[in-house]
Amino acid sequence: MKNMNKLIVYLNAERVGILGQTHGGLLQFSYDDSWLMKPGATVLSRSLPLQIKVFPGNKARPFFTGLLPEEQPRKTIAKILGISDTNDFAMLERIGGDCAGAVSLLPEGVTPIDPSDTGPRQHELTKSKLIQIIEELPGRPLLAGEEGLRLSLAGAQDKLPIIVHNNKICLPFDGTPSTHILKPESSNFPGLAANEVFCMTLARAVGLNTPNAEYRLIGNKPCILVQRYDRATDENGTTTRIHQEDFCQALGFPPERKYQAEGGPTLADCISLLQNWSTTPVLDIPHFINGQIFNVLIGNTDAHGKNFSFLYFSGKRRLAPYYDLVSTLAWPNLSKNLAMKIGGSKSVSAFTMGDWKKMAKNNGLGWPMIRERMAQIGNSILNKLGEVKSQTIEFNNSMVTQLYETIGERAAKMLDALSK
Repeated sequence: MKNMNKLIVYLNAERVGILGQTHGGLLQFSYDDSWLMKPGATVLSRSLPLQIKVFPGNKARPFFTGLLPEEQPRKTIAKILGISDTNDFAMLERIGGDCAGAVSLLPEGVTPIDPSDTGPRQHELTKSKLIQIIEELPGRPLLAGEEGLRLSLAGAQDKLPIIVHNNKICLPFDGTPSTHILKPESSNFPGLAANEVFCMTLARAVGLNTPNAEYRLIGNKPCILVQRYDRATDENGTTTRIHQEDFCQALGFPPERKYQAEGGPTLADCISLLQNWSTTPVLDIPHFINGQIFNVLIGNTDAHGKNFSFLYFSGKRRLAPYYDLVSTLAWPNLSKNLAMKIGGSKSVSAFTMGDWKKMAKNNGLGWPMIRERMAQIGNSILNKLGEVKSQTIEFNNSMVTQLYETIGERAAKMLDALSK
């Protein structure tokens, strides 16, 4: 990789390899020899297996561009930074210091911080400053251009990685790991914050693995505060990153192909991935199926390949907790088509048992197991809806009431179809 732009790729504080940009603007990635010889060295991605050979652009791009924001936030960041919104390398160079998982991308000569170094690398935000940042975020995603901040998160929604310390909200500087994600409600989707907190709370109540999600009103802006599941903080307050990758990255799909309708991952792709890559597929596949059932019941059409991930820890690769659970039916103008089909159905109201039976058969899964899980989750939802409504009604009465009624009707409809 001589005579080309380079970024050093780290997992936590350990150097893994080099991301380069060719003169034609394409990405290249190669693992360092020292990493390849390291006992127990992990892959950066399933799509980037450990090898001496350099990965060309078509192999390297899906993982690395999958670390970056998408759509309008990406365009806005590029404009602020004075770079092209199609230049993945330049974007990673400017904001790749704190990404999802344990990955950091730093220029040569810049070393990542030692997590055990307790020097002050966070700035506590006053209430007025926090309100100001939230107001500015749509026009300045991830606080792009702020000196000392190099933050990146995938997705098209405005969000900000932060540190929550003693219930105070702080900005992380100089590559310090963030602990939470703050997501202000989009003006295009009124009630989104209450919707997501309701669905995340309901998911946890029925037994799905989800991170803690809280509703916060900052100024007049409803927000969601989500604890990062790809971070671990010990009793001394030291936070370390946990490596993760989403299913699109693992399967080698770039983010613009995250939907099945655009050539992205199918349910069969995801189940096969779990069978072949999870270190405990016997647990992760049923958990994944639970998530599909739950998403159909709440009416979430946006459960695409980037909304499912693997966590890498202690030599294991496991299905990550669920995130971005939203009932998209709350906004009638949004598509009613599922991001991934159930059997032959792309409808969010995929309640026909034939579709689920076909899905089970196509993936070598037992129909009795699927049927039992559908009944269990449907009944659990009906049992927990009232409790979740009472916990969240104060956030947005009309949205929570709508979700309570809609999801209850959908669960009852599925249970009725199961009984016939």
